[in-house]
Amino acid sequence: MTDLSHSRPAPDRIARPSALAFLSYAMALTLVLWCLSGAGFSLDKVMTSPPRFADFMTRAFPPNLSPDVLARLGWKMIETLQIAVAGAVLGVILSLPVALLAARGLIAGAWVNQIVRVSLGFIRAVPDIAWALVFVVAVGLGPFAGMLAIVVDTIGFCGRFFADDMEATDKGPTESLTATGARRIDVVACATIPAALPAFVSTALYALEKAVRSSTVLGLVGAGGIGIELKVGFDLFDYPTAMTVIFMIAVVVIGIEQLSGHARAKIIGDQA
Repeated sequence: MTDLSHSRPAPDRIARPSALAFLSYAMALTLVLWCLSGAGFSLDKVMTSPPRFADFMTRAFPPNLSPDVLARLGWKMIETLQIAVAGAVLGVILSLPVALLAARGLIAGAWVNQIVRVSLGFIRAVPDIAWALVFVVAVGLGPFAGMLAIVVDTIGFCGRFFADDMEATDKGPTESLTATGARRIDVVACATIPAALPAFVSTALYALEKAVRSSTVLGLVGAGGIGIELKVGFDLFDYPTAMTVIFMIAVVVIGIEQLSGHARAKIIGDQA
């Protein structure tokens, strides 16, 4: 056997960057340092924060587990889940017609696709808590404002991904139906949507997870849910109750994520 170990030189472990690449790296590093400066990064604060954090943990433990507090927080958590589920379900339902207009080559022209996609981009660019503030002004304080914020946020999320899911489906059945003279809406209803349905369900489950996480903090701006209890706990320096709220949020969010992940795995398994 021919020994090829010395037939060609070994590659450099680290290639020497070109002048342009070096300049790009320097600019990127400068940008990061500039952002750290603008964000108020302070090594002194980082070094002196552990004692203050330890003081908070000492005052927050043990969490407040008295029956009356757990009962009050439990009802608020139920309200939070109601906001999340209602908003996510309505948002998913309303996302489908929006996605049909956003998906290219289905039922709408290119200019309609572009307008709808830009609108969905605007919705996603605005944080859900900002939508909650808008709806608190529009409909008043309470869970209804939070639900509307979740609806709008879910439309922005699912509308874009539903459109992408439909664009990514196999074009064979669609072209076959089109060749028979079927209308666009019939092709979409009989071929495109059924092919994209598993992806729709997976995206909808992600939207539900997102809605549950979002709904836990909407109460900070008066849009209902357990977030208001968290704010009150910190405002009144009632750290044991605030820690109870944090633990309840963590348990519920992790539980929803686990259930959603199991459902997605089952869907993928059924497809396989």
